[in-house]
Amino acid sequence: MAETQRDELTPVAVSESPVEKFREYLEIRGEKLTQPRRVLVRHIFNTHKHFDADELFRDLHDAGHQVSRSTVYRTLRLLVDAGLLRELRLTNRSAFEHDYGYPAHDHLHCSTCNRIVEFRNDEILKLRDSVSLAHGFRPSGHRFLITGVCSSCSRTHTPRRRLDLI
Repeated sequence: MAETQRDELTPVAVSESPVEKFREYLEIRGEKLTQPRRVLVRHIFNTHKHFDADELFRDLHDAGHQVSRSTVYRTLRLLVDAGLLRELRLTNRSAFEHDYGYPAHDHLHCSTCNRIVEFRNDEILKLRDSVSLAHGFRPSGHRFLITGVCSSCSRTHTPRRRLDLI
C-alpha cells in the first residue's frame, strides 16, 4: 500500500495500552483476548500507517506470525467496534488506521496510486460545529475524505498533446 504522509499528527498520551483497552472491550462482550488477537493488536499499534486486511495478513506472515485470514478480518471488525481503529472506505477498498491515541484528522486519497495524506484543518472543525449548531446537533466526530489525484500522479499521467511532442 502507498506510504502515508502526516502533517504534525503525533500520538496523544493514553492511560492504557491498546491491548488493555481491547481486552476490556472483549471482556464486556464475554470474549477472550486470544494469543492471535494479542499478536495482531501489538503488530498494528507498533507502527502508524494505513493498511488493508490483506496487507496486514501478509505483514503478519512475513513477520513469522501464524494468524489466519479469518482471524484478521474478524479482529479488525472488533477493533473498529471497540474504537481502537477507524475504517476508511475508499474508492475500491477499505483501509484501517489508528483511532485510539491519535488526534482527529482528515484525509486526501489519491485514486491513482492509493496514497493517503493525513491533514488537520481548524476551518473544517469550525464549519462542522457551525452546521451542527444551526441544526441543534451535537457532533461527536466527523469524517472528511477528499478523493482525487496527487501531484505526482498528475505529472506522470498527464496526456501529451500533439504540440507538446514538437
